[in-house]
Amino acid sequence: MVSIIIPTKNSANTLEYVLSSIMKQSFKDFEIIVVDNYSVDNTREIAKRYGARVYLVHGERSAQKNYGAKIAKGKYLYFIDSDFYLHPKVLEECIDIVSKGFDAVIVLNISNPRVSIWSRIRYFERLSYYMSNIYEAARFIKKDLFMKVGGFDEKLYANEDYDLHLRLLKSGAKIAHTVKSFEIHLGEPKNIKEIILKFIYYGHGLAYFLEKNPLLRYLSPLRYTYLKKEFVAYAVRKWAIAIPLIIYLKIVQLLSSVIGVLFKLTMSPYS
Repeated sequence: MVSIIIPTKNSANTLEYVLSSIMKQSFKDFEIIVVDNYSVDNTREIAKRYGARVYLVHGERSAQKNYGAKIAKGKYLYFIDSDFYLHPKVLEECIDIVSKGFDAVIVLNISNPRVSIWSRIRYFERLSYYMSNIYEAARFIKKDLFMKVGGFDEKLYANEDYDLHLRLLKSGAKIAHTVKSFEIHLGEPKNIKEIILKFIYYGHGLAYFLEKNPLLRYLSPLRYTYLKKEFVAYAVRKWAIAIPLIIYLKIVQLLSSVIGVLFKLTMSPYS
């Protein structure tokens, strides 16, 4: 069985899309665990309507996901956020991959490009990371392996998935990619203000992440993935200014994160 773990916080606007995509999965042996951070909307009611096991947990999403993993009944854990829409064969492909000897799976994650110009930029950015093995993180993991490496670092509320992925690699885990199925991130920014607030908030988390994992490539707005031959050909053909706009967006995110390190945001942009 696969335990699908979803941390939520006032997620009513997107949760029904997420849960409906789970119910359409071709692989049916799963349970849904929603770990809610005391939402004030009808998040929990929606989750229960789809048969999810619902729990209340204070703390950021790393704590929520760790709690979900602890009480999960499945042999495999699949962590998704409350604004992910799943291709109908994601679980089927992940199970097929681990049956061939792999321990974890990176599911192709793309942004919904229709929300705004910023989401369209992020759509191309995320595509550039595919198969890079650098700016990606496994979300489908054997439960015993997840527990062995210590789960998510609960001090992290940004890049916690990358931190876990690096520890999976250090443990010698065999990690593969999906090639036929994917996730779509629905909760994309509608304007530049949302991006700035989000990365100011992420600033302190990013500082701690880099303290643990001194990888300067995570700071650089210039990433080699933007220059991959296949990606450049696709981006130029589909949207000629995609790559310069990706670099511009990464600079905005970096500067916002630096501000976040200097001036901690007192209220989450997710409230």
